Amino acid sequence: MSGFTLAPALGWVAGSALAAAMLVCAALVVVFHVRRRAQGTDETAAACVRRCVMCVLVAVLALTPSIATTTTSRAVSTTDVVIAADVTGSMGVADATYGDRTQISRLDAAKAAIDDITAAYAHSSFAAVSFGASGTQDVPLTPDARAIDNWADSLRVEPTDTSTGSSPDAAIDTLLLTLKSVRDAHPDDTIVLYLITDGEQTTPKARRTFSSLRRYINDACVIGVGSTAGGRVPQVHADGMTEAGAWVTDPSTGQPGVSIMDEAQITSLADELSGTALLTASGGTVVQQQITGEANSWRQNTTEKQRTRISPITWPFAIALLAVAAWEFAAWHMQSRRLLQ
Repeated sequence: MSGFTLAPALGWVAGSALAAAMLVCAALVVVFHVRRRAQGTDETAAACVRRCVMCVLVAVLALTPSIATTTTSRAVSTTDVVIAADVTGSMGVADATYGDRTQISRLDAAKAAIDDITAAYAHSSFAAVSFGASGTQDVPLTPDARAIDNWADSLRVEPTDTSTGSSPDAAIDTLLLTLKSVRDAHPDDTIVLYLITDGEQTTPKARRTFSSLRRYINDACVIGVGSTAGGRVPQVHADGMTEAGAWVTDPSTGQPGVSIMDEAQITSLADELSGTALLTASGGTVVQQQITGEANSWRQNTTEKQRTRISPITWPFAIALLAVAAWEFAAWHMQSRRLLQ
């Protein structure tokens, strides 16, 4: 939409003052012309008109006539979902529940949760991270949900020989880089983090806080898989296969070690991320979680902003002023020549 407006280049105060002064000058030109004609001077009406027009044109230029054009811009932002899955040895314990599935491995429960996440966030983009002894970005941000499903299907518990103890904070460095890159590339997008883990920590070192990730995310959910009853940890070979009856031994007792889901740790992780915790042991699923229920509103947001562009149109008035000034100069020059003769 376009419309005519005034936008004084010198500002409304100075522009209005100058315009008012020039209109006063135009009025004085008429008054003086009338007086001179009464005194018998040869000043023509054309000269009076020229000078009045010049004053009026200067007043118009001071007020700067413009065309105001209003445009509407639309900014579209989508949702980016980052999924981090625990693949430490304890994720192979078969004590997990997910929905109506029971006594499945914690990793299988994680895979089922990932399938629900990709189904809930249609038309979104995804990135995937796995962490065990260290964190790895397995899938960079992509709109292809099938790539995430294929990644989930390919997840395997890390081999027992490579395990150096487990701690959820192994994911922090990789998640920090992943989330920062997503935020830098898509500053207007909504970023949601899903962290899937049993929360178990077997390293003596104090765990680092996840609070450093909050600046890059809009919401988070920590999904706890496993049970508080726990289970024995199977030995995993380098090829990802397990051996029946072979369990990881607790060096302090010489007996098969028992891994227990750390509910308090999962709750603490959710608090550090300012998110929510979901424990699948009670039959809960991602679909039932409030954060996923909001996925429909997060898929795409459209923000409209109106902007008004001011385009001055002073050039016609400036040309007219130059033309009248040239006429006035020509008339003055001709009159001067007649007086000199």
